[in-house]
Amino acid sequence: MSNSTLVRAIQQPFMAEGRPQVRTGMEVKIAQRITDGDKSRTQIFQGLVIVTRGKSPLEQTITVRKDVGGIGVEKIFAIHSPTIEKIEVLRQFKVRRKNIGFIRALTGRAARLKEIKTK
Repeated sequence: MSNSTLVRAIQQPFMAEGRPQVRTGMEVKIAQRITDGDKSRTQIFQGLVIVTRGKSPLEQTITVRKDVGGIGVEKIFAIHSPTIEKIEVLRQFKVRRKNIGFIRALTGRAARLKEIKTK
């Protein structure tokens, strides 16, 4: 048994089922469970995936960016975190890079991306 298959076998029980393949350039809606003491609520964060990181599936993280009142807000999510209830892909844009951090500096028409139509 090689090291990579051993790592996959150990990580398999911790993987969340039903998570979509998230890539850079997707607009996603993430439902995250927030616990405050004994109370729990679901918080929705919708934005553009600007960075994907992580070598193994369990280490995968995404950085999601949205604008709130003219100010950019970014959050980093672990894809297989137990606090993530649902990830929904809304749209896919055409990008040619793994990191589209340059979008932070662009505003207005310059920040537009071409949408890929899905069937």
